[in-house]
Amino acid sequence: MMDKPWDELSHLIEQAEPARVQDFLEQLSPTETARAISRISASDQGKLFAMLSPAEAADVIEDVSETQAADLIEEMPPQQAAAIIEELQSDLQADLLGELDEEDAEAILTRMDPEEAQEARQFLEYAPDTAGGIMVSELLCYRKDQTIGEVLADLQAHRETYADYHVQYIYVTDTRQRLAGVLRMHDLLFPSHSSLLSKVMIKTPLKVAVNANLEELSDFFEQHKLFGVPVVDAKGRLAGVVLPEAVEEATRKRSVSQFLGVSGIIGGEEFRTMPLLLRSGRRLSWLSINIVLNIVAASVIAIYQDTLSAVIALAIFLPMISDMSGCSGNQAVAVSMRELTLGLVRPNEVLRVWAKEASLGAINGLALGLLLGGVAFLYKGNPYLGLVVGGALAANTLVAVSLGGLLPLVLKRFKMDPALVSGPILTTVTDMCGFFFVLSFATAILPRLM
Repeated sequence: MMDKPWDELSHLIEQAEPARVQDFLEQLSPTETARAISRISASDQGKLFAMLSPAEAADVIEDVSETQAADLIEEMPPQQAAAIIEELQSDLQADLLGELDEEDAEAILTRMDPEEAQEARQFLEYAPDTAGGIMVSELLCYRKDQTIGEVLADLQAHRETYADYHVQYIYVTDTRQRLAGVLRMHDLLFPSHSSLLSKVMIKTPLKVAVNANLEELSDFFEQHKLFGVPVVDAKGRLAGVVLPEAVEEATRKRSVSQFLGVSGIIGGEEFRTMPLLLRSGRRLSWLSINIVLNIVAASVIAIYQDTLSAVIALAIFLPMISDMSGCSGNQAVAVSMRELTLGLVRPNEVLRVWAKEASLGAINGLALGLLLGGVAFLYKGNPYLGLVVGGALAANTLVAVSLGGLLPLVLKRFKMDPALVSGPILTTVTDMCGFFFVLSFATAILPRLM
């Protein structure tokens, strides 16, 4: 596969040839599609989705992450977005609409088919980490008073629609839509066409409640090696089906979310294709809180300030500088690992990642340096102390962010596990650099610190 499919995609978009664009996208793997979409300009993204049919656009949306998909949908006119979302499976519809602002989501829902919109609203009521939040409504369901012949006739009449379903079982309900039984596909082959479903179905089927959490669902599929499990509401009515792969994906997404949160990435997933100031603001929202916590911790040392000389006062800020730089570096590590996992960046794209992180590190380093430098100035009333502390933090943040962004790529290239190695290396290097910057800057202007 070509190294830069986004260049070719941009060229085809400029040529305004929808057929060639669609043919090109079909040649790309889902990972390459996501990478290409993320690298083209916002203008080209808009042109691309305008020239694709809703079904073709939905195929592209399915290949990108939910965060990216929501951003793309948000930029579209509501009518266009509604047409695309109608082509998606029910669980993905709910996920995307849930990512949007309430006003944007409602604007799309009002333009969708009323029946589709009502179902989507129902899905939005369920928590995302429950059976109701990850189930799909695309299933085969018949009443128990129907016959085998009627089921076979319906399957034949709607075979093109059902071909896209994850069909392993057929579910049977009573007149109140309550789950009554289940049919395996081979159960349709041998009974006579006049046989009632109630006579051949498996009664009292296994099921889960709409509010079952991920742990319960994981335990269920660990115990029962099924291709899917029906989901019922409080009244026993069939609401959807949960697939085992959906549970695995939801568990993985929750783990990623927790990892990003621990690493200080606030506001959901982050990609380097997002606006620079948005990424900076998300990271600063956590780092600003973290620096306050470090100031509180360092105040314990400040109790003994009368016994310390001006140079010894630097020791108060040493752990703060190394810790804050480490937090900045860990944020960059988290984003690089996420993009590597999704295939949005490759281990050999060192220069591109460094350029992206260095620009962000300069902004965040300046902001954090001014904040901590101001605290140092107020603490001793010496502007040169503030200059040393603020300058050291700014420089070390730039180093930490650059290193944090590059480490996972370099380690991946040498077939090492970035998750296990990046943290310790980053912590050690940022500590050393932080101490070096503080002490070397202080040595240069030592007389003015006394």
